Amino acid sequence: MYIYLKLMNELEELIRKEPYKDGQKLPSIRMLSEQYKCSKSTIIKALDELERRHLIYAMPKSGYYVVKGMNAAQSEASPILNFSAAAPDPNVFPYLDFQHCINKAIDTYQKDLFVYGTAKGMSSLIEIVRKQLMGYQVFTEERNIFVVSGVQQALSLLAAMPFPNGKQKILIEQPSYHLFIENLETRRMPVIGIERSYAGIDFDRLEKIFQTEDIKFFYTMPRFHNPLGCSYTSKEKKRLAKLAAKYDVYIVEDDYLADFEQDSKADPIFAQDDSSHVIYLKSYSKIIFPGLRIGIAVIPVQLAETFRLYKKHDDIDSSMLSQAALEIYLRSGMFDRHLAKIRSRYAARAKLLDAALKKEAARSGGAFTYEHSNYPFIHTHIMLHETISAEKLIAKLKRSSILLESMDRNYLNNFERENIVKLNATNVNEDEIERGIERISAIIAESIQLH
Repeated sequence: MYIYLKLMNELEELIRKEPYKDGQKLPSIRMLSEQYKCSKSTIIKALDELERRHLIYAMPKSGYYVVKGMNAAQSEASPILNFSAAAPDPNVFPYLDFQHCINKAIDTYQKDLFVYGTAKGMSSLIEIVRKQLMGYQVFTEERNIFVVSGVQQALSLLAAMPFPNGKQKILIEQPSYHLFIENLETRRMPVIGIERSYAGIDFDRLEKIFQTEDIKFFYTMPRFHNPLGCSYTSKEKKRLAKLAAKYDVYIVEDDYLADFEQDSKADPIFAQDDSSHVIYLKSYSKIIFPGLRIGIAVIPVQLAETFRLYKKHDDIDSSMLSQAALEIYLRSGMFDRHLAKIRSRYAARAKLLDAALKKEAARSGGAFTYEHSNYPFIHTHIMLHETISAEKLIAKLKRSSILLESMDRNYLNNFERENIVKLNATNVNEDEIERGIERISAIIAESIQLH
């Protein structure tokens, strides 16, 4: 990432955290240069960019001053604590960066944007995505990379198309991604579930299913599982890859939160695949914004042509404007700047959420339990005491202006559900997380006393 882009993040964070008032002066260019150990020209470039974004303004021969507006709005506490929203925090959407990229895309790719593209995707985007994927230990050729209209489209195509193994059923973790479950059940696809918990998955049970059932592919979220929040270990990922090869079962690896990984040794299942049985999916929805509707699918050679044909018949191509803007966004270094900012923000919230849940679970006397992680993430879950109704608890919390969500939608209709609720701190201010968890814990305690 360019130095001035990194510096912009630092200065934005300084403005956000410090109690600056509207019109308050920032430290001088010389002081900032000394503080951040970079040249004055780099400081000026970063400040000029922040001024263009209306976060600060310049006074000739005086200095730079804070514009309160957006900064104040972000820090203002909401009367509702929303622990149910999974969409990225709108306050960290890279609106101005991406607006610039869209305008630049229109100028750069004028003729290309207004004709049909290809089902495979824009070649210049695929080129830079291939290089980016290397950072996630996903080494592949451009011919295997497809641009899709979100991971949901890739899943829909994979569920519908025939596979070389000639098998029919889809195996899915329980709980799992609710929109994929709805897709499968609405279209009456042959699907079965296997339980996954914070402790992992029963590999003996998984192998038995691979061996005896007609499994086309196994859909899994090995990293920061939605909605549980847990991840497979490296040993478990290797075992999954070996089982897939042994029983000719494909694995569809939904690595939608790869950008937020904190463990440098946590490679995807794809990195363990020696038999071309892993299909790797990556999303940009959670890191940039959902409306972008651009995802990436890495498809093994033996599936690529069938996938291309199914995608062509599904939508001809994914939005060329979104693809071109994303290509410029990635190539310019803006993505790295935004990633550093959102990683830092989410990591802080994840630590606060983890600490608060750990403390309150220990004090709850068994009313609910929480599994602590070495790498906590922004979303997780708690297990309620068997006497507590998740549905009634959620309704009671709503009356107290706290939003939680059950996991009913995350299960197949015929699969037995655990008594758990999910929590997501993506849209909760850092200074509200501890108070919110304390209030949730108190209402859970009240609920168990009623029994």
